Amino acid sequence: MLNEEENQKYEVWLRGPIAGIPALLQPAAHALLQTSEEIKKYTVNICPEQLWLQPHGRASIAFHLQHITGVLDRMITYSKGKSLNESQFEFLRAEGKEDRTITIAHLIEDFDGQLDEALAYFKTLSEDVLKEGRTVGRKKLPSTVIGLLFHSAEHSQRHTGQMLVTASIVKSAQKN
Repeated sequence: MLNEEENQKYEVWLRGPIAGIPALLQPAAHALLQTSEEIKKYTVNICPEQLWLQPHGRASIAFHLQHITGVLDRMITYSKGKSLNESQFEFLRAEGKEDRTITIAHLIEDFDGQLDEALAYFKTLSEDVLKEGRTVGRKKLPSTVIGLLFHSAEHSQRHTGQMLVTASIVKSAQKN
């Protein structure tokens, strides 16, 4: 058994199961926890001026962080068989709109709060529920509980990868 310090050297999926999470949701939980670790790692020393930069027309660091938080919230809502509420639509409309009062710490805190809610929700689910059909959006596109939860995880990893490229570009531009 590895101690905590040794354990942190490995990606989350190599650290073993997360207590209380159904086996079929372990990969999604691992990916979401990996997202949390990576956004903290790759946004070290990002100053407020860099947060909203869009190098080469790409999405800003702030957009990616807002978007992964919002998508996680929306996918959880759909997985519960619910429709989005007005505050979720407002959050969606605000994603990526520059707001200099928002800090990197605030964005990370928002994601981690949503992550905590998601993991707590995962723990309430039985594996039988995961195959149940759900719909997405106003068009009621078909999915399943597990499909929605998996999408929230893979989507967060995709945007984390895009965010780290943007962060490396804005950091290297600052050095030049």
